[in-house]
Amino acid sequence: MNVQTPIRPERGTSGRGWRRRSIASLFFTLGIGVLGTCETGMAAERAVVLPAPSADIRTAGLQKAVIAGGCFWGVQGVFQHVRGVTSAVSGYAGGAKDTARYDAVGSGTTGHAEAVEVTYDPGAISYGEILQIYFSVAHDPTQLNRQGPDSGTQYRSAIFPADADQKRVAEAYIAQLDQSRAFNKRIVTTVEPSKVFYPAEAYHQDYLERNPTQPYIVFNDLPKIAQLKEVFPSVYRSSPILVISGRS
Repeated sequence: MNVQTPIRPERGTSGRGWRRRSIASLFFTLGIGVLGTCETGMAAERAVVLPAPSADIRTAGLQKAVIAGGCFWGVQGVFQHVRGVTSAVSGYAGGAKDTARYDAVGSGTTGHAEAVEVTYDPGAISYGEILQIYFSVAHDPTQLNRQGPDSGTQYRSAIFPADADQKRVAEAYIAQLDQSRAFNKRIVTTVEPSKVFYPAEAYHQDYLERNPTQPYIVFNDLPKIAQLKEVFPSVYRSSPILVISGRS
């Protein structure tokens, strides 16, 4: 099935990221540079090789981690290729139920971030290792309220810990990375109070896997999958865990 995202109307700043996606996709298709984005350096950010978290947890039984780092297509796609992950669902976190829908979240005024709920087996991968991949490959944690061509608070870098232990590990890892100057700039990732995660509409699920030739995916997200394989070969899985089928 190849469901395309419907065109979203422009509403002030609400459509900035999506207008840029559409424009970038058009120019990419035509082979014309947009703001220099035809240069490889302007595609997905290069992975940063990071140390493992000094603090970590491995609670028994399947666990969930909710993270946000720009467009959820790419973040979901990365974690669908991680061994030990049993599910990665695109959705919204940080806002209320009645605004947890695509058109409202795109306004940047609902408090939501485009997020991914990662369900994982701690016997195969720890919460700290999930965060290590998140900071290294899935997004650039030094970009404030934006990620690549997408701009707005709905694209912010944020972690929504499920409990006090996840909060402790997340905050400690951010401090560890900042202290070691792992990035050229300070990390702007927020650790926000846990709120209900709302799955996104069906046409957003497995978007990267269903639309691998779409210019936005080719340009911004497929490089993340390649970097996952390069930087974390021991946890990379070639067959992704999909939401629609419920299996790889």
